[in-house]
Amino acid sequence: MSREIKITAGELEVKAWLNETNTATKILEILPISARVNLWGDEIYFPVPLDTGLENEKETVALGDIAYWPQGKAMCIFFGRTPVSKGEEIRPISPVNVIGRIEGEPKLLGKVKQEENITVETG
Repeated sequence: MSREIKITAGELEVKAWLNETNTATKILEILPISARVNLWGDEIYFPVPLDTGLENEKETVALGDIAYWPQGKAMCIFFGRTPVSKGEEIRPISPVNVIGRIEGEPKLLGKVKQEENITVETG
């Protein structure tokens, strides 16, 4: 099974890949996913039909990380700081399971608008 995915929001299309965690595998199994974008600082998040617990949870993430947020049952894409970041760190509101990474320049995700449709599908 390819672990490459494609994320489309408005005119923007980015390639990404999912890691080998159980959470990432569960996400792959339910693709494609379409939802409306929520923005929180430089984070995109949107609901996904998955309810799973924490797995190798992280309190801070790297630029371009894709994560599953168990508390909100949402997929998150980080392209910069959030309202709870300290200094240059990228901090989710609560621990997340990192499930993959964006290929290329994550800052391009800054073009995505609140309430825009987003689709995640196999690459």
